Amino acid sequence: LAQVLTRLDQHRLPVHVTPPARQMIESIASVLPPDQAPLFKQMLRPDRTDQTLDQLGERGRAFDPLLHNTVSPTILHGSSKINVIPAEVSVDLDGRLLPGLAAETMLAEVRALLGEEAQVEIIRHDPGPPEPDMGLFDTLSDILRRADPEGVPAPWLVSGVTDGRHFARLGIQTYGFLPMKVPPGDDFWHLVHAADERVPVDALDFGVTALYELLQRFG
Repeated sequence: LAQVLTRLDQHRLPVHVTPPARQMIESIASVLPPDQAPLFKQMLRPDRTDQTLDQLGERGRAFDPLLHNTVSPTILHGSSKINVIPAEVSVDLDGRLLPGLAAETMLAEVRALLGEEAQVEIIRHDPGPPEPDMGLFDTLSDILRRADPEGVPAPWLVSGVTDGRHFARLGIQTYGFLPMKVPPGDDFWHLVHAADERVPVDALDFGVTALYELLQRFG
């Protein structure tokens, strides 16, 4: 089990450049300085993706799970007695699939990483939403440009999980539109969902105003 955990910690699963990730990275690269854009776009080359992420260091951490399926060990099972060496040990893995990929793809990747001595099976799978309909993107972009003329709207693939998968079963397209204007220097990704989760009040006001305008346009 220790060997399994070490392999999961020290190795990435294979690279996948999905259409949502490509659209996001190309949108960001289009407004980067000329000396930065070429390196940034190297993430879209599967033969250079991991090397580029390593070069970006801390800045590349947000993009790493957008270009690989990921698994995290969350529950360990061993002996039920403190003085008994278990005959079998196991670990439950929480896997996050990239858009458009099948659970069987991740299963094959994990098996290839862990080797034949580990038995791997799927306990539960929640299918993700289908390919997104970006029909509302121009409207959302216009609202953001009005609220922040210096901002550049871009589609964003977020690692984690989406409640949109439930609405997708009913044929409903969802948009993760929660705009916040965070002051320069604030590390948003270490504020949200952190131990002391919080966002600046001004950022919240910015988002409420943008959402109100969106509702007015459909009123």
